[in-house]
Amino acid sequence: MFPGLTRHNVGTEVLAGITLLAIALPLNIGYAQIAGLPPTAGLYALVLPSVVFALLASSRHLVAAPDAAAAALVGSALSGVAVAGTGQYAAMAAAQAIVGGLLFLGCAVFRLGFLADFLSKPILIGFVGGLATDILLSQIAKMMGIKVASGAEFFERLVQLITRLGSVHWWSLGLSLAAIAVLVPARRRMPTVPWALIVLIAATVASVALHLPTHGVAVLGSVPAGPPVLAFPRLNWHQWVAVILPAIAITTVTVGEGLLLARSYADKYGYTTSPNRDLAAFGAANVASGLSSGFTIGSSTSRAAAMDQAGSRTQLPLLVMAGGALLLLIFGADLLADIPSPAIGAIVGVSVAKLIGIGELRHLWRLSRFEFAVGATCFAGVLLIGPLAGIVLAFALSLINLLRKAARPAVDVLQGSDNPHLSLTTSDDGAGETVPGLIAMRFAAPIFFGNAQTLSAAIRRAVREAPNPVSAFVLDMEGVTDVDVTGAEALAKELQWLQGKGITFAYSRVRPQLHANLARMHLLQGHHIFETNRAAVAALRPGSATESG
Repeated sequence: MFPGLTRHNVGTEVLAGITLLAIALPLNIGYAQIAGLPPTAGLYALVLPSVVFALLASSRHLVAAPDAAAAALVGSALSGVAVAGTGQYAAMAAAQAIVGGLLFLGCAVFRLGFLADFLSKPILIGFVGGLATDILLSQIAKMMGIKVASGAEFFERLVQLITRLGSVHWWSLGLSLAAIAVLVPARRRMPTVPWALIVLIAATVASVALHLPTHGVAVLGSVPAGPPVLAFPRLNWHQWVAVILPAIAITTVTVGEGLLLARSYADKYGYTTSPNRDLAAFGAANVASGLSSGFTIGSSTSRAAAMDQAGSRTQLPLLVMAGGALLLLIFGADLLADIPSPAIGAIVGVSVAKLIGIGELRHLWRLSRFEFAVGATCFAGVLLIGPLAGIVLAFALSLINLLRKAARPAVDVLQGSDNPHLSLTTSDDGAGETVPGLIAMRFAAPIFFGNAQTLSAAIRRAVREAPNPVSAFVLDMEGVTDVDVTGAEALAKELQWLQGKGITFAYSRVRPQLHANLARMHLLQGHHIFETNRAAVAALRPGSATESG
């Protein structure tokens, strides 16, 4: 049923599923609270969606589950249009999951898996880091027992937290610090142990034994027992429209993060994945979540890493997790009532703290100041203008970065060599000609509206700055895959300019698929085409028979 599953590793996969359940229970309860939903919504999202995803996904490592980004975006999107805790709010969260699922399915049908390549690593670092910082603030407030406005902007909540430090609930803070004191060192020393569940159980026992609710410590309270029930959200069309934009945002993040994660694990363990099949799996899982009163499903990087550490190489653990969550909902819902909220805040806070990405931003600073600026801008944008506007900013930055690189491709004057076994390469000494009187220039990009002027300027600058009068100019087209109308007009203008100066023009290394395009645009008439740069230089250098002719 599952690729990679054998009778030899079944035991490992089942144990990995139990570990995954232990990790998912406290996190999903916490993420449900971040999203403004009851704990059952987080548990429901572990049952049917996990089964659907496990059966459909091509990746053996991806874990589809509510994550920090999805929870934050759900809470941010719905806080302004519905009241958290109401039936309408829960219905809109379910509707958002369904709409997101349909978007995923649409991406799969139209084979848009390649879109993952357009969200660069710096943008994902900044966006996820900003969301993690936003979530961490709310969890710190929960750990301290301080009430802050859940629907307010980040800095408004930060001010509220700071101004209310005098009202810290010390029992809540003490319980939270104890949980953190166990979680942080224990995870480093024994990462495969489900410390989150252990801490949650210990905190619950302490809450009951010490009667912490009577001291003002918040607990989950009564949790309805029973399996998820399939139901379609009953909303008017205005409410359906209201969830489209956040659904697009969550889908975008998951496409970028999930597919990149799937690719990395596939490369690591030597198997192939189908991006479009994984998109369809995410789509079906989100529709299943919405129909079973859950909320939006994303790609959980931390849980995928935990599965890898546990030795899992199949999707069987997701079925084990789904079965365990279902049993808990049916037979153990009463056990959840006494879970203290500060302990959940501590668990979620420790989990999301590592997503802030300060170390990754420092790494970007060392490697590329521009890439760092992109990541930092996206990080700040999420906090200053909100997650939904932040994802728009992320795409804008991605587009700007793409256009910046496309508009300034490498343009090289090639250096001549008398060694017939060597190709003509970029000049190392700044020489402005290939051989005296001849320039061979390589343009390493499609010629289109974004870089047409770059090509024009490079041609004229090379001719003007050449140490000797130029009689021949060769354009190496090996790196040119396409020429659009604007690029063709710019190239035609430069050919006329070269002709006016009495300079012979020729192409070299023209790709077969590009030849017809150049002919159609009337850019080949009267010009030589050479198979190699060396052949062009031999034929056109001053004094050669072709040049003289």
